[in-house]
Amino acid sequence: MSVRAGIIVTGTEVLTGRIADQNGPWLSTQLVALGVDVAHITICGDRPADLIAQMRFLADQGVDLIVTSGGLGPTADDLTVATVAEFCHRELLLDRELEEHIAGIIRRYRPRTSDLDAGPTRIGIRKQAQVPTGATALPPTGTAPGVVIPALAGDRQVPTIVILPGPPGELQAMWPSAVTSPAVDEVLSRADDLQQETVRAYGLHEAQLAETLRRADAEIADLDRLEITTCLRRGELDMVTRFASGDADVYRRLLDVLTEHHGRQIFSTDGSTIEDQLIDVLDGRLIATAESCTGGLIATRLTSRPGSSAYVTGGVVAYSNDAKSDLIDVPAELITAHGAVSEQVAAAMAEGARRRLKADVAVSTTGIAGPDGGTEAKPVGTVCFGVALDGRPTYTVTRRFPGDREQVRTLTTTAALHSVVAQLERG
Repeated sequence: MSVRAGIIVTGTEVLTGRIADQNGPWLSTQLVALGVDVAHITICGDRPADLIAQMRFLADQGVDLIVTSGGLGPTADDLTVATVAEFCHRELLLDRELEEHIAGIIRRYRPRTSDLDAGPTRIGIRKQAQVPTGATALPPTGTAPGVVIPALAGDRQVPTIVILPGPPGELQAMWPSAVTSPAVDEVLSRADDLQQETVRAYGLHEAQLAETLRRADAEIADLDRLEITTCLRRGELDMVTRFASGDADVYRRLLDVLTEHHGRQIFSTDGSTIEDQLIDVLDGRLIATAESCTGGLIATRLTSRPGSSAYVTGGVVAYSNDAKSDLIDVPAELITAHGAVSEQVAAAMAEGARRRLKADVAVSTTGIAGPDGGTEAKPVGTVCFGVALDGRPTYTVTRRFPGDREQVRTLTTTAALHSVVAQLERG
């Protein structure tokens, strides 16, 4: 990779886990799309010494670009700009035009503020309008501007540094200004023309894929020119491959090997998700859910994207036996005869949801997520599925999943989506 970057996420609230880091993964995705190899993502608190230590580490690693998020604003713990300026040996200067721009933003949102000319608010505005010498200020998307500091050559080399706000919405809105600034544009001009491809498989074990990759390494010349990473996520195995455009033929040969050995398990070679494929295969039909052990997780995944009302009619969480009977018409005697965790009940749940919610397709889950409730005949992890389609016999299956309660529920949700796709693809 010709250009490497490091990301520093600042904030004690992120470091201690009170707030999950959204900025590091988002920035990494953007940089990779621009052909930049993200070598490190680090998190540190609001202590200046710790931020300097992180910047020194990344500079010693020879990265071309450092991107920081957080620590911009008017309060005492917003120290990122001053700390980075100190690290780069650059003086902070008040940018009068930027000061008035920030004041104008505050006037629009707080027209009755009385201390814009003097007092704490003006002090905070001036703090945010301090810009290191030779740096470029990025227009605020909230009230805090970003900053781009060009690389410093010579005896003490410092990479180009981009300082962005912490709130994800502000950071993402500011990103286009950052990447088009002259200093960052110069770094990106040296980046490779990279491609990234994703293969997704279901029912394929990591050890099996590793063995196939070892075989491919012996069969394909220059396979080491591809950067291959694998990740088991929500019961699916993802393989992400990055490579220079000139090595596309090497990747195509690898893909041929993978499909030869695992064609039945690979469900996506273009990065599409099982949700994407479900929407495609629905082809205008409507779907509903009836969930017991998954507690609405299937409906959550189906409705996680805009426009889902075009294909989802609704979902029922029927946890108790009475709810199964009252809400989706599962006969009480059926539950008594076979138990709530049974294919007979799963079928009745799917059929009832399809009928009650006026859908063409319905999927159901009923199982034992644990940690209690298992028996010798039906241990923890046992889940029964039903898929009801208009005009066809209802499909049912029983599966057993490993892990704790959360893992069983997650694996069940993924399995349900794959079951629906498989049944719809049968025609």
